[in-house]
This record gives sequence, structure tokens and C-alpha cells, in this order.
Amino acid sequence: MGTSLCPRGQMNMRPGVRIAAAVIATLFWVGAGAASLAEKFQPGVPYYFESFDPAMKPWDPGQDLNIEEVFKNYVYYEIIFDKSGREIMVNRYLQNRKERSDRFLVQPDRSLEGK
Repeated sequence: MGTSLCPRGQMNMRPGVRIAAAVIATLFWVGAGAASLAEKFQPGVPYYFESFDPAMKPWDPGQDLNIEEVFKNYVYYEIIFDKSGREIMVNRYLQNRKERSDRFLVQPDRSLEGK
């Protein structure tokens, strides 16, 4: 009874409450995305991929493959997550030899930042 409705049928909230609700919803959404990576990939375990694009936003490594599937490729990537799920090490293999290794921080929006 004490809540009035806006003309469009939405609850009438003070601007501060509306901003706080938006911030909480955003944090929940970002946290859910980060949690899904931590749930999908076990820390310290190498996962293998045919490609790696650090510019992808939000970053998603895609479907991991077993070593036999990528070993036959000319180029493949090994990604290892740290315990927190917020840092990854990416090893690039060329003709089955490690060519380079890079570290990235996984940002709250799931973009990657080189370390």
C-alpha cells in the first residue's frame, strides 16, 4: 500500500536506491561470469585449445580439447588457470614446441589484461 507506481507500472524508487540496485546487479552478473570460469576449469591443470584471442570481450576460451586432438595441429595453445581463477598462463606451441608464454589477468568484465 505504501508503494506508489510510476505511469509505466514500475516501482517509484529514489535515485540513490536505483543506482545501488544497478551496482549490485552488475556485480552479481560480473561475479557470475568469473565464477563460471573457475567452475569450468580446475586450477593448475593444463587445458588445450586450437585458438586464443585475448582481445575477445568477454573472453571465453571455448571448448577445451585433449592433447591428442591439438598435438596434430601446427599451432595450439595451453591455458593454465591459477588458484584464484583470476590469472591465466597461456603457452603457444608451434610444431609441438613451446614458442612463447604469456600471463594475463582476467578482469571483472572477463576481458584480459596482459601482465
